[in-house]
Amino acid sequence: MDYSDVLAAASRIDGLVLRTPVLEVSPGVFFKLELLQHSGSFKVRGAFNRMLSAGELPPSGVIAASGGNHGLAVAYAARVLGVRAEIFVPEVTSPVKVAGLEALGARITQTGAIYSEAAEAAAKRAAETGALVVHAYDQAEVVAGQGTTGLEIVEQTGGVDTVVVAVGGGGFAAGITLGTSAPTTRPSPGHTPTTSPTPTPGSAATPGSTLGALPGAAAVAGSGAGSGTTPGGRPGTALDVESGAAPVAGSGPRIIAVEPERIPTLHEALRAGHPVPVEVSGVAADALGATKIGAIAFEILSSPRVESVLVTDEAIVEARRTLWARHRVAAEPAGATAYAALLAGAYTPAPGERVAVVLCGSNTDPSTLTTP
Repeated sequence: MDYSDVLAAASRIDGLVLRTPVLEVSPGVFFKLELLQHSGSFKVRGAFNRMLSAGELPPSGVIAASGGNHGLAVAYAARVLGVRAEIFVPEVTSPVKVAGLEALGARITQTGAIYSEAAEAAAKRAAETGALVVHAYDQAEVVAGQGTTGLEIVEQTGGVDTVVVAVGGGGFAAGITLGTSAPTTRPSPGHTPTTSPTPTPGSAATPGSTLGALPGAAAVAGSGAGSGTTPGGRPGTALDVESGAAPVAGSGPRIIAVEPERIPTLHEALRAGHPVPVEVSGVAADALGATKIGAIAFEILSSPRVESVLVTDEAIVEARRTLWARHRVAAEPAGATAYAALLAGAYTPAPGERVAVVLCGSNTDPSTLTTP
């Protein structure tokens, strides 16, 4: 997989997903508000790309296992495309997400203590019905769809040095790694390169017109073109399309992959040199509760661009409270996990570093935002 897969996904899902806003909360620090996406998370990008890549869908429709957010995305995409959706979720899935699945008309089976057990049941059911399996994170089409978030980050911010993103099964972080890896170019002799904006999906309206009035909000970043390099001089924010330029691989921004200490799938895989199973527990288990990093994600996230960091459950809870108190952003625990890395000091940006923090999910009970 590479950057071209993400560009193809962007074209395929254009008009079906929202181009979510970016909020500059302090100089050089941006929130990518992917929690405002259809179905409450980024997951709908991968769901649409998987379904649309498959051609004609079977009469039995689509099937997925999920901690909740992926199921909501698959159910939403299935409803838009007019096909059936069958979703398997574990017992740990929050009532808010189960209610959302019911509202979208999906057939729901709640089984198993954790995601992997629900996934086993879904695989068995798919073999019986012939439904198209839409994996939560370990399918190329899903990863490419999630990567369209990276295209938007680059274009909306004008380029960043670092992207901070939560990791469960790793599909989102892997996609963003690819989506921020636009190739740079090596000019041919006598050629003067020019740049054009990185393509991004989204003719749909941006649901962010009131965000500038939020406490602590500085501005909503516009949709101007990337400059060709980040402010720190890192290549990869624009694509040279003029003839005579030979493409070479771009490095892109650093990726800070954030996981709860109690679900360290990527962290342990990098330590072992291959994906390994981990125990699953904690406040973000319903959304980040993969027992093992995906094979596709592991290959991509083994890049030297990627740094794995861990945060405590307490840090996640505090980040969630802070998002609400300072910015009136209602995030679920998984949606606040990336921000927790900054608040808790698991990752500290250098002076002048431009950082995008991806807030990835909002499927939560609002009454819990201020409670211990």
